[in-house]
This record gives sequence, structure tokens and C-alpha cells, in this order.
Amino acid sequence: MAERIVVVGGGGHAKVLVDTIEAGAHFDIAGFVAFKESGTLYRYPRLGDDTALPSIFDSGIRSAIVAIGDNRRRQQLIDRLRRLGFQLINAISPASVVSKYTILGNGVAILPGAVVNAHTCLADGVIINTNASVDHDCDVGACVHVGPGATVAGSVKLEEGVFLGTGSSVIPGVRVGAWSTVGAGAAVIRDLPSNIIAVGVPAVVSKENCTDEST
Repeated sequence: MAERIVVVGGGGHAKVLVDTIEAGAHFDIAGFVAFKESGTLYRYPRLGDDTALPSIFDSGIRSAIVAIGDNRRRQQLIDRLRRLGFQLINAISPASVVSKYTILGNGVAILPGAVVNAHTCLADGVIINTNASVDHDCDVGACVHVGPGATVAGSVKLEEGVFLGTGSSVIPGVRVGAWSTVGAGAAVIRDLPSNIIAVGVPAVVSKENCTDEST
């Protein structure tokens, strides 16, 4: 019997994750929670907002995944779910390629067309989005979001909360500091500090990043 789960989130990223979870056929989605009263997510009912999570847990649903692209919000909800006792499941598309030597945390999402190569570590709450790639020996911190089509070369360190925009790239051996954002199409060729936004080819710091810019 498939494990029953609740999806936390009801927007575009939740739609993709539900499709990914259904394709894997390992979980039974009981419903979703979201602030916006959107009715249903495909055929799944809205169970309330995140204030409903304690009663959902008490009903016997003990597993969840956070389906929100915003890194800080995802981190907050992961922490809340853990405090309530939920286990975080991983959503890994059968249309992705993930090395058997990859180390996965909990609450990880790897979407269709993504590639994660050998001896890379993905910490809790990481998103490897559609057609993104992360090469060998990378260290990807908690709640990092590697956007659609982004490419991460070998031996890269992405610290907690990093967001790599669509089509961006990072050359081998580079470190990107915590809670930094790399703009769409940018090319990171040297280390970047924490809490900044970097854009361009090559990527240069444009301003401090006081909030998470991911979507």
C-alpha cells in the first residue's frame, strides 16, 4: 500500500511536483495545503492552509513534501513540518538521471530531465529543476534551488539557500555563498560571497540580496 502524503503548496511548482510524484507511483497524495483558496490541485482536495497541518498529522498522514520554489519559505515550512513530526519525502522524476552514488537528504525534488552525477550531496529541501544538471563531487546545501536548465560543473559548493536562475552556469570548483542569487543566464567563474545577487557573463555582484529572489 502506497504511503499517504500531504503536499504543502498549491502553485505552479506544486503542479510539477504532483505530476512527478504520480509518475513515481510510490505515494498516495491525500491532498494539499495552501493559503490561496484554489479549490483543487488536479484531482486532489485543498485541506486548508498550513494551520491545518497539526490536524492532518493527527488524522494519520505522517509524510509530506514542501512544493514551494521560494527558498526561505520552503525552509520555514520544512522546519514547521519537522516540529509537528512529519517525515519529508523525496520527489524524484523517473525521467531524471540520478547516480546511485548521489547522497540525498530529505524533502528533495529532482524534476524531469535533471541530471545529478556521482558523489554529489544534495541536502534537505533542495530543488533540481527541469533539465538542470549537477555534476560530480558537488556539495549542494539545504534549500538550494537549481533553476530550469542551469548547469553546475564538478566540485562546486552551493551553500544554503542559493538560487541559480534559469540557464545559469557555474564552472568547476567554485563556491557560491549562502542565500545568494545568480541571475538567469549568468556564468559564475569565480567564488561569490553570501547574500548577494550576481548577474552577467561573467557573473558580477550587482547588489546585496536581502530576500530570496527565487520563484
